[in-house]
Amino acid sequence: MNHLSDYAELSNDYYAMRHGHSLANQQGIIVSHPANGCSGFGLSEYGKLQVRASLQQANLLDNSTIIISSDFRRAFESAGITHEALDCRSPLESDIRLRERNFGELELGPDSAYNAVWQADELDPDGDYRAVESANQVMARVTELIADCEQRYTQQSLLLVSHGDALQILQTAFARRDASLHRQQEHLQTAEIRELLSA
Repeated sequence: MNHLSDYAELSNDYYAMRHGHSLANQQGIIVSHPANGCSGFGLSEYGKLQVRASLQQANLLDNSTIIISSDFRRAFESAGITHEALDCRSPLESDIRLRERNFGELELGPDSAYNAVWQADELDPDGDYRAVESANQVMARVTELIADCEQRYTQQSLLLVSHGDALQILQTAFARRDASLHRQQEHLQTAEIRELLSA
């Protein structure tokens, strides 16, 4: 479900930030279960540098930006660096709806397994290949967060710090496209910040 379908126009400006390079990226493994991702597998040293470098180019963000982050360590550390660098007036928030997509049976396995999941998404965005959270389930939770933000805020800039697939699917929702097509959106690199533009 795309909760953005209820909005002809959004009243806030939204930006996506993918977490910086993490220890999971460094090891080439999938870390998607909260039991592993919330307390472990934070940013690599390179990832911390990436986040700071991205912020030097992010001239659309300032201390009025509201930052909401996944509670996974790699995302929350990225958000914390960003929050401090911008000297944000609002407290840093976390929201479980921005968590990494749950990759089910693929947990702690090689990240080369992503491709098979994405192929399955194209065939059925409600599928449960290897007990992976479906593309439509991810779309429902990330767009529910946007709908909540539309109720809470007006004419604010919000930075959402999250993960590759969650943000890929959120971009797809902003484009008003089906979740099965999420790989057709331009992929966010680690620590990249991008404005989310609604179709």
